[in-house]
Amino acid sequence: MRASGAGLLAVGWLILVGLQVSLASNVTSSGQEPGVAREGENENEAEEEAENEGEVTETDTTVEAEEEVQNRTIVKEVEYGMCTVTCGVGIREVILTNGCPGGESKCVVRVEECRGPVDCGWGRPISENLESARLSCVHISPENRFKYIWKLLKADQQPVILTNDTAVLEVPRELHPLAFECDTLDNNEMVASVKFTVYTTSELQTRRSSRPDTDAVLVFVLTIGVIICIFVIFVLIFIIINWAAVKSFWGAKASTTEIQSEMSSMRYKDSTSIDQSPADIPGHEDDALSEWNE
Repeated sequence: MRASGAGLLAVGWLILVGLQVSLASNVTSSGQEPGVAREGENENEAEEEAENEGEVTETDTTVEAEEEVQNRTIVKEVEYGMCTVTCGVGIREVILTNGCPGGESKCVVRVEECRGPVDCGWGRPISENLESARLSCVHISPENRFKYIWKLLKADQQPVILTNDTAVLEVPRELHPLAFECDTLDNNEMVASVKFTVYTTSELQTRRSSRPDTDAVLVFVLTIGVIICIFVIFVLIFIIINWAAVKSFWGAKASTTEIQSEMSSMRYKDSTSIDQSPADIPGHEDDALSEWNE
């Protein structure tokens, strides 16, 4: 009896152990499945975000490309203004003809450098008196950007290079006229060359004394022209203000002229009738008598 009771206890214990093992395996499997599902969902979300980022990047790149194309098209639709100089180096305006702000047809985009022929011929001093003259090379701002070479020109000789390397040169007057030349260089490239003549004191006085006659005639002509223009303007203003009176005056004058013309035509007719030949009158009388006799 004891052996059979021990056997029953062992069988029962084995059954309990088997039930616990089966329960533990179920719990483990049920706890792992949600985690796997969550990992799958996270992977899907990551893929969707990557696709969205790719689409946004492609959209941004296409928008930027379109903007660049538009900007290039606008930049090409420009025209250039007149250069401020006819020789040497100057500046000009770059004018946009499409895409201006505020609906304007044209607008200035920027100001850029422009160049003309190098040889500027003979120039005039920027200031002078009876003792000296101030000469200036061709340049634009900034002045220190260029290199200046001053030369003293002599007939049948090589020019003498002066030590002055600035844009302005002050020259005292000598007993004979002097000729100078200034070369303007930009990165060792000549962009302008101008010459000057510095006269003597006596020559300068002679030139100044010969100018007043011409200046006086020019001033007189300009004064007369201005007076005539002012007179014409006042006459036009008077006519506009008193247009009714002017119109009636011209109407009365026109009617008087018509009356005079009519009177003159009547006088002409009267004179022609009086001037008829008297031989016509007897002819009419003879005709009347012949009719009476019949």
